[in-house]
Amino acid sequence: MYNLIMRIHSFEPIVNSECRIIILGSIPGIESLRKQEYYGHPQNKFWDVLYGVFKEKPDNEYSLKKLFLLNHGIALWDVIKSCERKGSADSAIKNIKLNDFYSLFTENPRIKCIFFNGRAAENIFKKNFSFPDITSIYLGSTSPAHAVAIKERICDWSVIPKRLLNE
Repeated sequence: MYNLIMRIHSFEPIVNSECRIIILGSIPGIESLRKQEYYGHPQNKFWDVLYGVFKEKPDNEYSLKKLFLLNHGIALWDVIKSCERKGSADSAIKNIKLNDFYSLFTENPRIKCIFFNGRAAENIFKKNFSFPDITSIYLGSTSPAHAVAIKERICDWSVIPKRLLNE
């Protein structure tokens, strides 16, 4: 089934009025879509890295992971609303429709910093949007396609708690 080119859709954002930063990915991979969870692939290190930068033990339940984000003032979404893709690789993405960031940032004015989980998210976003009052920062991808030691990723991503103190 996943060897076919399919139209896939992103999830709704995880956000509330207290969020001060947002982490953006490109669009969920096959396993995340199957599980209906952001970063649902067991080899994606997103949750381990994010919990690691806050020196907390990762939760197993997805509802607790979402609560963890919101309790730290972090929103989560994808740049792409829908696209066609064969498999999970960002390089296979075609016919993109983008999420509505104008509405998101209008409805959540406390968000003042965007972190990109990988180059695809950053490149697509910056090609299509400009928000001069919102800082944007690239972070190395947590995808298993970009395997890096988890300690190195945690070090790279440790800018998040520091940024939250400034927002």
